Amino acid sequence: MLRNVLLVVVAAVMLWLALNVRLPSLSELRGGIEDLGAWAPLAFIALYAVVALTPIPVTIMAVAGGLLFGVPLGTVLSMVGVVTGCVGAYWMARGLGRETVMRALGSHREIVEDRLEGGGFYAVCTLRLMPGIPFWPVNYGSGALAIPFREFLLATALSALPGQVSLIAIGAFVASPSVPAGAVVVVSWIVVIALTIASFRRWRATRASAPTSHDAGPGVPDQGPVRD
Repeated sequence: MLRNVLLVVVAAVMLWLALNVRLPSLSELRGGIEDLGAWAPLAFIALYAVVALTPIPVTIMAVAGGLLFGVPLGTVLSMVGVVTGCVGAYWMARGLGRETVMRALGSHREIVEDRLEGGGFYAVCTLRLMPGIPFWPVNYGSGALAIPFREFLLATALSALPGQVSLIAIGAFVASPSVPAGAVVVVSWIVVIALTIASFRRWRATRASAPTSHDAGPGVPDQGPVRD
């Protein structure tokens, strides 16, 4: 009963955020964060983490990171923010339980269960890198399906990095057009494509050889799925 109530509350909040919360434009975001002075980096991380908890796309935050802080610092701040939000969503899902979260995923449920059920490091990487799949279903699905936390964390950091760098470089290029910033965009997307192909092949091979076990991650012991 309690989980059903929590499901209604979580679904209502996420729907309201998706439909009613409008992220500021890049210029508005830049002005607001710059006004915070020395607190700007921490404010950016906090805002990014909150956005990553919701169905709101994280793209504008990554671009804003490059616009505000440049590629090196923007990458660090964006990665801290997005990973913090992803981790928060993961543990929220662990608390809510599998059935509650799966219902909340809506149209994303089928692909999340197909890719993450009995999966691990490579499953998270594959789904995280797939075009058209937002961050939030992967975060909540990983927690609900009991992907080992260390595998989830490492896969999230590795698979999110090249895409984040490309968006940050776009922001930096907008702020100050340059050949290096453009080159970073191109190289990072090449890395995204290469990682997507490699992760998918590894995930498929692992599932074929051991369909009921977690695919091999970086030395993390197997854990069973959450049971409601």
